[in-house]
Amino acid sequence: MSMPHETFECGHTLEELSLYLDTGEFPDPPHLESCPECRSGLDSLRRLSAAGEELFASDLAAAGSGNDDWMKEILAHLALELRPGRSIPLRADDPADTLSQTEGSVLALVRSVTDNLPGAVAGKVRLDGDVTVPGEPVSVRLDLAVLFGHPLMPSAASLREDLAEALARHTELNVAAIDITITDVIEAPREEM
Repeated sequence: MSMPHETFECGHTLEELSLYLDTGEFPDPPHLESCPECRSGLDSLRRLSAAGEELFASDLAAAGSGNDDWMKEILAHLALELRPGRSIPLRADDPADTLSQTEGSVLALVRSVTDNLPGAVAGKVRLDGDVTVPGEPVSVRLDLAVLFGHPLMPSAASLREDLAEALARHTELNVAAIDITITDVIEAPREEM
């Protein structure tokens, strides 16, 4: 979730509060109990999260049943992946600068690359390893649904190459492996006569 960089009078931001709700991390936990602005911000973020969960529940219900199980799984995992997740440190030219990208942005990158592969739909996406330590080996794990009639192995091999290139270009992660598991084969929709 992209948060505005609005800073409250107390010096904290909505981004910090969102991270607190996702990870429990906050620079000054006792402050949250005494600051009305931060408490109000937390309440608003909780309401927003609850509304989002209701929308996802509605989408899951509308996804259908039977052969649409892959869509239900995608929608269920997408809710988790929209959160910022862990903060991944980036190198900075100036030692006074602290740069980072969110785990959620990397997961979105993986989904974006996967969306460009014809006949494939990304399912669950995750980063295994300690992304918070620069240089630590990280494995990218992706569940993939492939449209019936598309070759499985060439699709996975092509996607693995595209992901490796995109991750090298847009992140500083030490990607040790890209594991793609084909979890479903989707039947092409039949045209009605």
